[in-house]
Amino acid sequence: MSRALVLGGGGPVGIAWEAGLLAGLAEGGIRAADADFIVGTSAGSVVGALLALGRAPADLAAPIMAETVRPRAIPGVVAENRTGAPDMTVLFQKMQEAASGERDPKEVRREIGAFSLAAQTVDEAAFISGFGRQLAGSGEGSWPAHGYACTAVDCETGEFVVWDAAAKVPLSRAVASSCSVPGVFPAITIGGRRYMDGGMRSATNADLAKGHAKTLVIAVRLGAGEFAERMMKPLEREMQAIREAGGEVELIVPDDASATAFGSNLMNPRHRPASAKAGLEQGRRAAQALRGFWG
Repeated sequence: MSRALVLGGGGPVGIAWEAGLLAGLAEGGIRAADADFIVGTSAGSVVGALLALGRAPADLAAPIMAETVRPRAIPGVVAENRTGAPDMTVLFQKMQEAASGERDPKEVRREIGAFSLAAQTVDEAAFISGFGRQLAGSGEGSWPAHGYACTAVDCETGEFVVWDAAAKVPLSRAVASSCSVPGVFPAITIGGRRYMDGGMRSATNADLAKGHAKTLVIAVRLGAGEFAERMMKPLEREMQAIREAGGEVELIVPDDASATAFGSNLMNPRHRPASAKAGLEQGRRAAQALRGFWG
């Protein structure tokens, strides 16, 4: 029986919550990292890569929760009032358009790509180096032996791209491209082309798990209302595609305590410790319900 783990996007706060949640699940006997296939988008690409490289969820969550003692500074690149910050409402509007299906999603993604390429951001090499440090031990260009993939979008064509071991690109560069939030972080150069966050196609891209018998989807959801509902539509379609291919799906989204811990800005690192702790507690509670499913 093949199993897949899908890890969605959600910024630095999402990384913290997913790490805590997975640690809580593992405490309860649900070793999600043992999945045959792990696919991550944006924040999920980071967590997924570390899991596939053999890092224990508890080892990912513990340092984040320890940030309570020594809080991280808010980087200028994600500060909402930074000089030269682009109008992010443009990005949110385009993301809603792509999710709604009212226009050709690839065309909308090309427009988002143009927005990404035009934005003034941190240096590309500096951005990639941060992922290199997080993935230290993998070696330049090497990928986990475990089945792992992450997602990105070509800025110019709007094409959706899946990076895996067969793509033969450096792991740190692939993960960086999956995390390249348009307007905030630089588009990443791979093979002479520029790539941005795979979340511009979907925050989860869960349909990549089609063909597996069981899929556990972990999706970061912020707030409620029309925007949140519209952004969940692609995930609903993706899970239906998995079911139609004969697979079973279970979905975990933040509970009320986790959503409160997130705050209003998933890019604010000050919310990471509380989010990791809330994820840990949610994972502990969720583990029992998943035993029959995950085995």
